[in-house]
Amino acid sequence: MKNFAMLGVAGYIAPRHLKAIKDTNNRLIAALDKFDSVGVMDSYFPDTHFFVEFERFDRHIEKIKRQKNIQLDYVSICTPNYLHDSHIRMALRRGADAICEKPLVLNPWNVDALQAIENETGNRINTILQLRLHPSIIALKQKVQSENKKEKYDVDLTYITSRGAWYHVSWKGDVSKSGGIATNIGIHFYDMLSWVFGPVQENIVHLREKDKAAGYLEFEKARVRWYLSIDENTLPKIIQEKGQRTYRSISVNGEEIEFSGGFTELHTDSYKGILAGNGFGLKDAKPSIEIVHAIRNNDIKKSGEKHGFLP
Repeated sequence: MKNFAMLGVAGYIAPRHLKAIKDTNNRLIAALDKFDSVGVMDSYFPDTHFFVEFERFDRHIEKIKRQKNIQLDYVSICTPNYLHDSHIRMALRRGADAICEKPLVLNPWNVDALQAIENETGNRINTILQLRLHPSIIALKQKVQSENKKEKYDVDLTYITSRGAWYHVSWKGDVSKSGGIATNIGIHFYDMLSWVFGPVQENIVHLREKDKAAGYLEFEKARVRWYLSIDENTLPKIIQEKGQRTYRSISVNGEEIEFSGGFTELHTDSYKGILAGNGFGLKDAKPSIEIVHAIRNNDIKKSGEKHGFLP
């Protein structure tokens, strides 16, 4: 059994990590969050030492190492995006490997700095890129590789996940903390696209607002028109009439890729890979971080191939 600590245990994504630690037969020995609504831990690790102050959490980790020879093996990081860099560094300084939610960091140069620390400490930084483990996406990658077409695939990506007014008040609504909508809700799609279709060759932004963004990405093997939104008013009418608040669609050459299901165990599968030494690391994470950084900073253009939801 490996010893885990978790940062951000009160967060939205934390239960998936708690389940993954439990399902892989490991133990959570310490957890931290400045919010104390963490009753979810009762279902997984009720005896875990919980802290709302980093200083006391850090002291506890040091104390059990010196007094009981209990060493951390992994730190799972589920904190806001802008804190990932610092918390990864803390994990490595403590002699543990890091398991960090995406985006691993907000800027490409942060990846380079972390690579230097990883080299110095000998500990590994892992990130969760669960779409690479989804059966439908694996099948798509295998299809692209087997067909080996000279002409590029035409891809349309649409992801609308409605969020209330709270979103803009929270850290997620602050671009300096979340990286903006493309980073916060889109980065796993950009990772998936670059994993399936190869390196990005062109990155054009057509729309960049606080609640929606759109653009065109050209990869080695695909032309991608993408649209992301958290505004429920942008949902297709048929989806609104059904009372649904989320719409997700990826079509390749006009053929819909069905991947709405199959997500339940992907974090656990990610942990199994990490524990076996086959996790996704800095090199895997960097392409999508470069893509979202460019989306955040590129000039808006009116020309080029546009997503069908744009005028």
